[in-house]
Amino acid sequence: MENFIYHTPTKLIFGQNAITNLPDILRPLGQRVLLTYGGGSIKKIGLYDEVKRLLADFKVFELSGIAPNPKYDPSVLEGVRLCREHRIDVVLAVGGGSVLDCSKAICAGALYDGDPWDLITYRVKAKAALPLVDVLTLAATGSEYDSGCVISRTETNDKVGYIDEHLFPVASILDPRYTFSVSKKQTAAGAADAINHVIEQYFCATHSDLTDGMCESVIRSLIKNAKIALEHPDDEGARGEFMVDCSLACNGILSVGNSPSGWPCHGMEHALSAYYDITHGEGLAILTPRWMHHILSPETTERFVSFGTHIFGIDAALPAADIAEQTIQATYDLFTSFGMPMHLRDVGIDETRLAEMAHHIAENEGLDNAWAPLSEADILSILRASL
Repeated sequence: MENFIYHTPTKLIFGQNAITNLPDILRPLGQRVLLTYGGGSIKKIGLYDEVKRLLADFKVFELSGIAPNPKYDPSVLEGVRLCREHRIDVVLAVGGGSVLDCSKAICAGALYDGDPWDLITYRVKAKAALPLVDVLTLAATGSEYDSGCVISRTETNDKVGYIDEHLFPVASILDPRYTFSVSKKQTAAGAADAINHVIEQYFCATHSDLTDGMCESVIRSLIKNAKIALEHPDDEGARGEFMVDCSLACNGILSVGNSPSGWPCHGMEHALSAYYDITHGEGLAILTPRWMHHILSPETTERFVSFGTHIFGIDAALPAADIAEQTIQATYDLFTSFGMPMHLRDVGIDETRLAEMAHHIAENEGLDNAWAPLSEADILSILRASL
């Protein structure tokens, strides 16, 4: 195992009526709250009214309209402005990963005197951030249990992953009933996102029986419970286990002691959703099997064999090359079974800007240092295979 430091200060509060803890969580953090949310789904399910009732003794300001693939301008900048103008003590994010990601950037930017983009792009290290609490309504990104966020800047086609220890939420409230109304499309995309989070950690040079076992268990649980939730959206047991799977998939515990993988599928997908604003999980579902096929070699076959035999139950007695090929096909078939679009053309992306995106990825993501290194030509080949 590699040396590691693992620390997750976020308190997870899971289960029915977990939201009743909200006033006690917020009270030590301050009275002036910025409530952040997205397009209004929290109002449709009654969650907005419940939050406002619980916060009757607090001074609440609001930032709504946070979009998927959250935008630096207007959402992050507007949130920072509100925090400064109203002397906000704590940010309360109610929604899915996009709302949480945007809120993390706001928390950091609010305590920085310069352009918050300096922090997001690591030109300047944050010295502090406002505390963040969240109520999760969509299981996918794991942002409720990690210190990262992803922010898009439309005018430059940048989608940047920003990680900083100040960005861990203080507490995250997880009630699976708030995810009952999540559409099949978003449930499937969330499953693809979380599964890829684990794949990105699993396919690496240094790993252990411990991390392999944790990764494999989480993926099997994600597959089982996503399929149930797609057929029975109000199955509380499946939604709950799926929710916790997503929280664990991206907070680092699954890769303690592993060597870095470079997260190549995320690196490539960030360009797709920056240029075309597509759903992140759908982009990952399209890219992942093509990336697998592209990197398959005698040096990488062992990981495919392990993945295929432990995740999909492929016969371990078969030749290793056959297992690897069947593993890639099974991954493709899995995402197909979720109802995912499996070609870039299905999500409105054609040949026009592939070369431009490949260059952007190669210049900005550093995938030549990934577990299976990718040059600009490799990236372009994967994108073309995904059409």
